[in-house]
Amino acid sequence: MKIAVDAMGGDHAPGEIVKGALEAIRQFRQEVILVGDEELIRQELAGERSESLSIVHAPEVIAMSDSPVVAVRRKKNSSLVKAVQLVREGAADAVVSAGNTGAVMAAGVLLLGPIPGIDRPAIATMIPNKKGKTLLLDAGANVDCKPAHLLQFGLMGYLYMKEIIGIEQPKVGLLSIGEEETKGNELTLSAFQLLRKAQINFIGNVEGRDIFEGTADVIVCDGFTGNIVLKASEGMVTALLAMAGEEIRRSLPAKIGMAMLMPALRSFWRKLDYAEYGGAPLLGLNGIVIICHGRSQARAIRNAIRAGRESVENNLVLAIKNCIQQSLNQKVGQF
Repeated sequence: MKIAVDAMGGDHAPGEIVKGALEAIRQFRQEVILVGDEELIRQELAGERSESLSIVHAPEVIAMSDSPVVAVRRKKNSSLVKAVQLVREGAADAVVSAGNTGAVMAAGVLLLGPIPGIDRPAIATMIPNKKGKTLLLDAGANVDCKPAHLLQFGLMGYLYMKEIIGIEQPKVGLLSIGEEETKGNELTLSAFQLLRKAQINFIGNVEGRDIFEGTADVIVCDGFTGNIVLKASEGMVTALLAMAGEEIRRSLPAKIGMAMLMPALRSFWRKLDYAEYGGAPLLGLNGIVIICHGRSQARAIRNAIRAGRESVENNLVLAIKNCIQQSLNQKVGQF
């Protein structure tokens, strides 16, 4: 198995990307293809060699400010496009990128194509909760959605938690403003009726607070709502930690107590740290694509490579294809 990594994507490229790839090679014995400016990549490698590491030269870079679709079409020699092309050609089994999210999605759709029956791929993001973790999708790939899209997100999220995370019967909830099936807007009201007929463990509507309670293993919403939830959650964690730190610095007894609590706090922080999850899979494509946070450093890249590896090992694309085909045959929803 080979994982293609966009070495030029992200705020800390190529240095942290190369470090993360080397960590994945050492820890997981994973074969990695670094795609990007070969000279810059070799400078970061500083002479380090591995039979599990290869480089594909790509002189162009898609910037965060570039228009996603235009950049993918015009910059055919970019690190992102060449990395996804490797998956399309069968030279790599998955691709990892911390670059322009819109461009990653555009490259996936244009080069790999969606799974038959899937209208739009969705970004699936893990959010920690009191019981473990919840998969939220869509986390920003599709701002405007139709009810059938939310049904597709529910099916894909259910399969991801079952096949990759190992939950036998994942609970799927629909994010809304109330638990009653009569609550919500036109989108959620219609999506509720489709999800309840699907061959998944649908538990009905869930509210925002249920995300962190662990009420559902999968929470479905449109990308506009999902991205706001994700960014608000990240901002809340950062603000709470900053406020707690400020209060601790004001008191000597608090500083002493903090020193005693550090092991527990480190464990707590790991649960909140996006780097532990590595990256978010872009579900619904004919290939494994893992999208990383733009600020990703080595540990996040290493774990994103692990996520790509696990998705390949568990035949995630085939599982989604079979599930969607079964739903089509049963005429569940209007695909």
